[in-house]
Amino acid sequence: MEALQRITQKERNMDVRTGFIVLFCLMGFTCAEPVKFIDCGSSSGKVAIVDINPCASQPCQLHKGQSYSVNVTFNSAVVSQTSTAVVHGIIAGVPIPFPIPIEDGCKSGIQCPIQKQQVYHYVNSLPVKTEYPAIKLVVEWELRDDDKQDLFCIRFPVHIVS
Repeated sequence: MEALQRITQKERNMDVRTGFIVLFCLMGFTCAEPVKFIDCGSSSGKVAIVDINPCASQPCQLHKGQSYSVNVTFNSAVVSQTSTAVVHGIIAGVPIPFPIPIEDGCKSGIQCPIQKQQVYHYVNSLPVKTEYPAIKLVVEWELRDDDKQDLFCIRFPVHIVS
């Protein structure tokens, strides 16, 4: 009987330790800092949070040959049947088109039609091609509505590395 009580006590201690480990891991996820961004003219909406995953430090270091998840939480100020993403890399003040796999925002986590005063979570992929130069630049990411107005327009610095 005494041996059974010792085993039960050990199991409780392990459960408590496991619980603390899980708690600390979850705290790490919830305490992650969003990416610092500049609003560059969100005329049809308002951005709340921008996350790039993985991004351990800022500016985000984007490794050639890898793909990154870009998550933008925004509130729409208009109704729109469609949404289209347009992405540029700004190098020395010159915007250079940056191709992304899915330009249709309605296929990137947003349920269309977009409604006024609704919060949306846009999610897309940012592939970094191996042929890109190692350079610091600013990414400009727009999501446009039916009237080609920006549901959001954000700019954030990145550093492409080998």
